[in-house]
Amino acid sequence: MQNVLNLAPEIRLSNDQEVPFVNELYDLTPDNVLLSQEHYESEVRSYPRRLPIAIKNTRGVIIEDTKGQVYLDCLAGAGALPLGYNHSEINQVMIGQLNQGVPYQTLDITTPAKDAFIKSVMQFLPSNFAKNARIQFCGPSGADAVEASIKLAKLYTKRNTMISFHGAYHGMTNGSLALTGNLGAKNRRTGLMSDVHFMPFPYSLRCTFGLGGIEGAKQSIRYIESVLSDDESGITKPAAIIVEPIQGEGGVIPAPAYWLQELRRITSEHGILLIFDEIQCGVGRSGDNFAFEEAGIEPDILILSKAIGGGMPMSIILYNKKFDCWNAGEHTGTFRGNQLAMASGAKTLEIIQRDNLTENAKQRGEQLRSLLRTIQTETDCIAEVRGRGLMCGIEIVKAGEVDALGHPVSDPARTAKIQRAALERGLIIEKGGRKGSVLRFLPPLIISETQINFVAETLKAAIECTQG
Repeated sequence: MQNVLNLAPEIRLSNDQEVPFVNELYDLTPDNVLLSQEHYESEVRSYPRRLPIAIKNTRGVIIEDTKGQVYLDCLAGAGALPLGYNHSEINQVMIGQLNQGVPYQTLDITTPAKDAFIKSVMQFLPSNFAKNARIQFCGPSGADAVEASIKLAKLYTKRNTMISFHGAYHGMTNGSLALTGNLGAKNRRTGLMSDVHFMPFPYSLRCTFGLGGIEGAKQSIRYIESVLSDDESGITKPAAIIVEPIQGEGGVIPAPAYWLQELRRITSEHGILLIFDEIQCGVGRSGDNFAFEEAGIEPDILILSKAIGGGMPMSIILYNKKFDCWNAGEHTGTFRGNQLAMASGAKTLEIIQRDNLTENAKQRGEQLRSLLRTIQTETDCIAEVRGRGLMCGIEIVKAGEVDALGHPVSDPARTAKIQRAALERGLIIEKGGRKGSVLRFLPPLIISETQINFVAETLKAAIECTQG
């Protein structure tokens, strides 16, 4: 096996070699590698500002930085590394692919690796959906696939309007950003895709209708249905409604199964395409192969990226063949034929199924949320623990304070302090949600029970040290 993490003698893991052993706070002052990055790289860089580490070596869910400090990673490349780092079988399949002498990328010319990948994806899909599915390879990023889905929906329906949701995140390109709810990403932009309308997402803690729970979800559906049925709503019939079954960047908010079922009913009745963006929540992350499966429904278009390439750049959309109305070459991209991504992606799907990692995601996610709820009872800063599978989040608020709408007041300053304190103790977690006040846990699907315990214990210590 190549690229195995060789831990320096002074770096210690616990006795079972699964979690860091941290006997004093880590040094997070920038070293020469970080200072060089700051000097040369654009101001647009983001992760190094809140996670000031330079990666030297990796293994599984463990990262070693250039100072020899060891971390447990609950970011996993924003979900793009479902098997963690340097998985021996993934490494070997990519080495084998390179040794075959085929190109690194082949436009959309086929190869045995591509054929194997397509068949792996079809086998991973729900059988009824796969039966009539067509696959389309897009550019390397999820945003490329979102753009393709927008174009396909408009082409098929001959309509222009798109509907998205409050809190949505779909990417940073022109069309995908137009569908994204976060205003911070849009405030300085002009000329984004027009005719996009946003509807309320079922978010119990901050319910648009002041209800929360299933009643809030019902009112969201009623509102959407009333808009689509009202000839004075000001919104023309949309080509498609795009939704994340579990919002990620928006704060780890799972859509209730009932709400997704009703959304499917409404779109079918109105002849609107339903697009599920499972770029982050798909491929085993939710505890099912795909998050939409819990609701027992199917999308018209399914968007996948991140984990589908097994850590390599890849994005695809899948849809019923009746929607395949493209002319040849009408949507292209040079790097849609990434052969290494196809090899690693096919092997990743095989390993997820063979090792039952969707079930591990379900069990470890339930374990983490249970531990987080215990911590919630011991502190006054956690308003809600939520998630599905290994997509978990906690919302940090100011104790006892509510805004004009009766919602808890977000505490982004303390959220940032907790994230920093966790990093000093060997745990990498991300922020997101309203005002950046949600701490997000997105570890590899291979994470163990012992490692989840470390996550909870470290988070608890990080919260305690930020009190007062």
